[in-house]
Amino acid sequence: MSFWTVYLSGEIHTDWRERIIQGCAEKELDIEFSGPVTDHEASDKVGVNILGAEEKRFWEDRLGAGINGIRTRKLVDEADLVIVRFGPKYKQWNAAFDAGYTAALGTPMIILHDEEHDHPLKEVDAAADAVARTPEQVVEMLAYILNA
Repeated sequence: MSFWTVYLSGEIHTDWRERIIQGCAEKELDIEFSGPVTDHEASDKVGVNILGAEEKRFWEDRLGAGINGIRTRKLVDEADLVIVRFGPKYKQWNAAFDAGYTAALGTPMIILHDEEHDHPLKEVDAAADAVARTPEQVVEMLAYILNA
């Protein structure tokens, strides 16, 4: 099968991205991965680092969200598939937004989360094409999709 682009959205505090990328490399899958800026400080401060300090945190966050949003929309728009990870900690509104945006585009989507989030993510899971529990399951899905 031909080359695919896969956007890796969501949780930034564990190694799930690296496990998927490594697993796909080991299977020699023809995939180019993209994703958000995972350096939390760099992502949060991009607006004020470029445009200058803001007095209120709301406006600091708004500047960063705008710049990050340009990048995210472009990469999701170009993706053949989006994988969205909801981790065990933190409220991940950005991941939920990316999942909704992906669903609205009609882009295929795999959701990745632990069983404990089945109920709170039931609507997100219903919009997905597949739901996985582990990065290794995602790698197996990608191998099947690209090589079956």
